[in-house]
Amino acid sequence: MLPWFINNGLLLLFAYLLGSIPTGYLAGRMLKGIDIRQEGSGSTGATNVLRTVGKAPAIVVLAIDILKGAFAILAVKYAFAHLPGWLYFTKVVDVGLATWQPWMVVLAGLLALLGHSKSIWLNFMGGKSVATSLGILLAMNWMVGISTLGVFGLSIAITRIVSISSILGAIAAAILMLGFGQPLSYCLFAIAGGTYVIWRHRTNIQRLLAGTEPKLGQKLTPEPEGDPTS
Repeated sequence: MLPWFINNGLLLLFAYLLGSIPTGYLAGRMLKGIDIRQEGSGSTGATNVLRTVGKAPAIVVLAIDILKGAFAILAVKYAFAHLPGWLYFTKVVDVGLATWQPWMVVLAGLLALLGHSKSIWLNFMGGKSVATSLGILLAMNWMVGISTLGVFGLSIAITRIVSISSILGAIAAAILMLGFGQPLSYCLFAIAGGTYVIWRHRTNIQRLLAGTEPKLGQKLTPEPEGDPTS
């Protein structure tokens, strides 16, 4: 039996590697023989897949990216529910499972986000982590996840701009976590994760201010410098 900290570390490593699966990149390579990082916005997210590969691949990429986030959280919940004797020595570390689990969920969520946006398989490049964030929220608390998706969907219906909708969804997630009375750790995750998602959209924000941000499905001319957009 491995020490508790090694097992926890392996669980977090799994979350990062799961998040780092380069779904959009693989779709571009397999379906069109392109490096999606060199196309459109340069992102590996579903929005850029829609622009450069097609609608059906974008839907598949979106679904898988959501599942990556959800499975990272569900793996932690499963381990705490079914493998406590293997994963944790609570008498040694004097921390109960109920106290430690929410924080492990948060750490796994953050590492899944980091994996998606900074994939080890793509020289630490990736997407904006919006879809993966949604999967994490759904696995943390489905009411928060569905409500956040509702905010995103309403914004898309009104603006037809993914970046605005993603930013509003990130802000709403933190408010909803508080509104639904979730644990402090979950609320802090929503704030930290939402801030990270917004930071990943800083190039989009510049285009929004300049009035050049494309609407859903519109093509985008690659920029010579800057971080990839969603």
